[in-house]
Amino acid sequence: MAKKIDKQSVIKEHQISASDTGSADVQIALLSGEIEQLQSHLKKNPKDEHSRRGLLKMVIKRKRLLKYLAKDDAKRYEKVVKKLGLKA
Repeated sequence: MAKKIDKQSVIKEHQISASDTGSADVQIALLSGEIEQLQSHLKKNPKDEHSRRGLLKMVIKRKRLLKYLAKDDAKRYEKVVKKLGLKA
């Protein structure tokens, strides 16, 4: 079983202000952690089609959030992509 991500530490690392828990930056970081977990799960369980569908939904949601962030604030977009190691 894949290890759980520590959501509080991810939120603290990517938040913009002290009370920020739902900005695009935080949502992208949390989704990236969950995507990594599901990828490792699917490597061990290649026939798990339900998890594969959930993974695709998460990837699409992250892509939408990245597109929004790039349009809204290019500097924050670059920072998030660099920090998470995503392809720009």
